[in-house]
Amino acid sequence: MIRFEKAMEIFAWPFFRLIRIAHDIHRQNFNEQAVQISEILSVKTGGCSEDCAYCAQSIRNGTKMPKHPMLNLETVVSAAREARGRGASRFCMSASGRTPTSKEEFNAICNMVKEVKALGLETCATLGMINGEQAAQLKKSGLDYYNHNVDTSPDFYEKIVSTRIIDDRIKTIETVQDAGINVCCGGIVGMGETNEDRVKMLVLLANLKTPPKCVPLNKLVKIPGTRVDDSHPIDDFDFVRLIALARILMPRSYVKIAAGRNTFSDGIQALCMFAGANALFSSEKLLTVDNVRAGADKSLFERLGVTVELPNA
Repeated sequence: MIRFEKAMEIFAWPFFRLIRIAHDIHRQNFNEQAVQISEILSVKTGGCSEDCAYCAQSIRNGTKMPKHPMLNLETVVSAAREARGRGASRFCMSASGRTPTSKEEFNAICNMVKEVKALGLETCATLGMINGEQAAQLKKSGLDYYNHNVDTSPDFYEKIVSTRIIDDRIKTIETVQDAGINVCCGGIVGMGETNEDRVKMLVLLANLKTPPKCVPLNKLVKIPGTRVDDSHPIDDFDFVRLIALARILMPRSYVKIAAGRNTFSDGIQALCMFAGANALFSSEKLLTVDNVRAGADKSLFERLGVTVELPNA
């Protein structure tokens, strides 16, 4: 069991000591010159009944994002094939909403998982809260990862979401893990929380019965109309510290730089990778927000001598 006080002590270590120790732990568990690349596609967009303060797809925020129905299978498979061609080894399918709304919708997603898996890609889905029967069906369909972020610390959670509690999140995470599916679970920083909240979030993840196989850290992308569009952004070096802390607390998990990466300089991204980040969301768009420009990752990786984990043959 990891204590919050100890985690805060590590987070506050002198910067170079912190990232050096995190790097040494990273080298013991992973290839220090390799990254895993994922791409994500919104297969159903908008119209969500949840009130997550950061989300453009919530009907309770003022973003007025149009609602788009479920994409057809051919469109999703084509997007996955293109992602594979760009070097992605994992393809994530995201459907907005509190939970799958119908049996037909859920079966359609299972078919997407089967077809994307057949391309030799790892599969990931984020569908909100699901039950044990649904988790078992996704596993049977070939789902490798389920993304379900805790978003923030237990203390700060109610300031961000009121339509569910953080224990609902943890219940879904445990349900998915019980079905034998890897969990991709992290959170968002820069929503007005403190560094203490950020550390508490990582401690929560590290102390789960099984820590997440992948830990995505998202820097808030401010969207006009959301309730956190005027929050103060996280300091870049504090973000690097969080990457390093995640690596120290969860040494065998992939640590992913997710949303907001396009706001970081190449130098900050390199520091994140040195500190233990070894997974990235690539592509020019992440669901409803912009990501890195075309060709930026290729250039960065070449300059750093970083290799990309290849999709399955």
